[in-house]
Amino acid sequence: MNIRILLLALALLASVFTAAAQGLSGRAFYKSSSSFKISMDSTKMAPEVMADLQKQLQKQMEREYVLSFTQRESNWKQVESLGSGPATATSGGASIVINTGNQDRLLYKNIAGHNYIQEEDLMGKGFLVKDSLATYEWELTGESKKIGEYTCQKAIYSKIVDSKSFSLGQDEMLETKDTVNVVAWFTMQIPVSHGPGEFWGLPGLILELQNQGITYIAERIVLNPNETVAIEVPKKGESISRKDYQELSEKKMQEMMQRYSGKPGDGNQMTIRIGN
Repeated sequence: MNIRILLLALALLASVFTAAAQGLSGRAFYKSSSSFKISMDSTKMAPEVMADLQKQLQKQMEREYVLSFTQRESNWKQVESLGSGPATATSGGASIVINTGNQDRLLYKNIAGHNYIQEEDLMGKGFLVKDSLATYEWELTGESKKIGEYTCQKAIYSKIVDSKSFSLGQDEMLETKDTVNVVAWFTMQIPVSHGPGEFWGLPGLILELQNQGITYIAERIVLNPNETVAIEVPKKGESISRKDYQELSEKKMQEMMQRYSGKPGDGNQMTIRIGN
């Protein structure tokens, strides 16, 4: 479908459901799962040990989130739980710890004002990233399926982005082009333009989203609860634009690269990536 025609169709749909969504609020509870592969030197770690470590980590990296929303605004935050800390796995004398580092971060989106505020932590310092919402050129596929009691439509988004990475022992960053492919399933039965994380812009709530190996699925939805759905605006941290925060992140990674340059460690490689 031509992008211009698609965007026009979405705009017309948005004008239709805006009136219906007046006063609509609620909370959607999501669970995430991660798909990844552990790759190590087979001479240093047996395949069955790598498989066992991967199985342990995949289970522990399941997370729960809540999306609180009105028609105009939303909050996205991880739900605190006993299993929300770092993921750890031990097998065959090997141990791996993965810290996702976003348990307490709050994301606020204002669709009416087309802006967002996101809490971030960089090397122990808190920031409030404030900027305009990204525009996603969603393409409708015509596919549909049921998620719970809701009929959902499939939309996809693809974009080539710049990214930078370095490994311990490298002298320079490696610049690459990555393709971001996002799959979203949204329902017109809940006519609000919100979704997991930073994603939004469809004429219905996104109930399932797949992005870079992580899948979010809404397991429970509460619409128009008796109590008011409060939308919190983050306030703690130094205000910074998205561009300046990305530049600062790259600077900190360069400092780390210089610190560890020429230090290959014990033979296992750690890679740090900057970008989407």
